[in-house]
Amino acid sequence: MNSPERYLITAALPYANGPLHIGHIAGAYLPADIYVRYLRLKGQDAVFVCGSDEHGVAITIQAKKEGVTPQEIIDKYHELNKDTFLRLGINFDIFHRTSS
Repeated sequence: MNSPERYLITAALPYANGPLHIGHIAGAYLPADIYVRYLRLKGQDAVFVCGSDEHGVAITIQAKKEGVTPQEIIDKYHELNKDTFLRLGINFDIFHRTSS
């Protein structure tokens, strides 16, 4: 008996240091979302995962600019970006954080 093909799809993890822009969406997330939808329409088992990249100097720099801690920046932009994906109809099966 053949086991069904299974697919794990991911996209680049966005830094949690600012809001997403059209370049992020068009370059990384929309193509992956389209591919996942295509696979599912064909009846394939596909899991779509992504998450916030919470490491890097860009987060520290943004925290200094906003006068808050790096953790506050991470929390703020993780939620903002997660909401942006939802409003655009890009639905990850898992959208997590690199700290967890």
